[in-house]
Amino acid sequence: MKDFIYYFFLGREKVAFSQLSKNGGRKYRAICLFWLLLSIAFSLLYGAIALKQAFGSEYIVQDDARQHVFWMYRFLDPKLFPNDLIANYFQSVAPLGYKIVYAVPALFVIEPFLVNKLLPTCLGLITTCFSFAIFLELLPIPWGGFIAATILNQNLWLQDGLISATPKAFAIPLFLAFLYYYLKRSLWGVAISIALLGLFYPSLVFIAAGVLIWQLLPFSRGKQKGNYILSCVGLLVALVILLPYAISSSEYAPVITVAQARKLPEFVAGARAGFFDDNLWDFWFNGSRSGIKLSAALMPPLTYLAILLPVILKFPRIFPGVTRLNSKLKVLPELIIVSLLLFAIAHAVLFKLHLPSRYTQHTLKIAIVLAASIVTTLIFESLFGIFIKESNKLKSLMAIATAFCLAAVLIFYPYFAKSFVWTQYITGDATELYQFLQRQPKDTLIASLTSETDNLPSFTKRSILASREYAIPYHTGYYFPFRQRAIDTIAAQYSPDIEVVKNFIRKYDVDLWLLETSGFTVEYLQGDRWIAQHQSITREVTRSLQQGNTPALAAFIDRCSIFSDSRYDILATECILSQK
Repeated sequence: MKDFIYYFFLGREKVAFSQLSKNGGRKYRAICLFWLLLSIAFSLLYGAIALKQAFGSEYIVQDDARQHVFWMYRFLDPKLFPNDLIANYFQSVAPLGYKIVYAVPALFVIEPFLVNKLLPTCLGLITTCFSFAIFLELLPIPWGGFIAATILNQNLWLQDGLISATPKAFAIPLFLAFLYYYLKRSLWGVAISIALLGLFYPSLVFIAAGVLIWQLLPFSRGKQKGNYILSCVGLLVALVILLPYAISSSEYAPVITVAQARKLPEFVAGARAGFFDDNLWDFWFNGSRSGIKLSAALMPPLTYLAILLPVILKFPRIFPGVTRLNSKLKVLPELIIVSLLLFAIAHAVLFKLHLPSRYTQHTLKIAIVLAASIVTTLIFESLFGIFIKESNKLKSLMAIATAFCLAAVLIFYPYFAKSFVWTQYITGDATELYQFLQRQPKDTLIASLTSETDNLPSFTKRSILASREYAIPYHTGYYFPFRQRAIDTIAAQYSPDIEVVKNFIRKYDVDLWLLETSGFTVEYLQGDRWIAQHQSITREVTRSLQQGNTPALAAFIDRCSIFSDSRYDILATECILSQK
């Protein structure tokens, strides 16, 4: 047992790990490879759990992918979603690199949603390799690299960022690449990783630039000639990659102002784009859009150990591994400071730099996980040292028992976590409805207020007029027309005047109207939060229903229905228009 610990955990046979790493010996490389492969195995295991869910049903899609991937079927068939406001908007805001990742497989007739399901596992492997390598730059203990990679993988698979395979899924893998090459002082590595960040997740280019600027400041120790060149080249690449975003003008501009946002129910806490919250703790620390997302960084439980790092550094006699920590460790507080500064700037110019949380939610995870991994590694090493050297058998056994308990928390926590892995996959159960709509012409436009409408672009490849999932309110050129569509749909569906219905159909050139069997009741209106938030019209139609007025559309269900099951009816608008 002691020989095993010497070799695989303390990394030595009476030889210090620091000597092995400095000499770059075969033994050190072999141990590194062992722990890296084990890290990869755990990453693949987590990915396999997600893949099992991904292919568990014919109609299954990741929640965020419903927004960001459905329009990419245009790569396979350009005739899909013609003149579609929603598809055009999400295509316009998709970063170039993200588009390419899906467009290239489409050349080989590989469907975008298949790519979407396979990508998270690939991104998890990239994350694993870079987090492992970064840890070794900070503390050259290979099994510590395994701890870092495993904790970070668990963090990502406990949330829906990586699994979405949307632009945010690329943020951590690419920023880890930047951080690794920055620590290695690799000019080309830094330049390429910043360029890739700009192509996939531009917000983090600001963080990378901030880290590079930090080492040029007077109080920084990084002002050697090589560091100066590295910073200048990196900043130049950042400028070039961000310039197109700065000078280009979106066809859906302008960005919404704070004054406009405060007037919209969409920005109230808990709403579709909830931002403003009277609970200051949630607003600043946990808000998914407004806060630093501290709770998202503190997963799994071992991440809480990060707070002990400053304390442990003061006790090298108890934790001898402290002496092997690289001075590069200062990058962690620097990263946190830069992120918080940009978080504050994003709040100061609210919505112009998009959402403030983008500047902390990814980097905070990285910094906290690395700090927690260092603490865990140092604790393990101290416990193993006691086990090997302590002559008192009771103390020795207590040390190894504590180490095994800590290892059990690290390895087995996911199996006790209720949401591991948290995929946010949406499974569609209206199979006959999807199949019917798939047979309709490609230019079909569907109007509906049912929650199932969120799934139709993904499962049927047909356009919809409006639905909750696509109600993203940050560009007024998109959202104000979109919101008007929703208001008009509510007004028309519940109007007792058939002419209002017909005018609506003509205005938007609607082909099909999807109705839920319970869709004409007050309870239906009040039970759907997205419908209810359009208060100006919902109050009016609720009052109309309560007064006993029957929606004109209800009279056409028997006459104009072309599809019907226990829950849904689809009306042909051509039939409605032909009725007098």
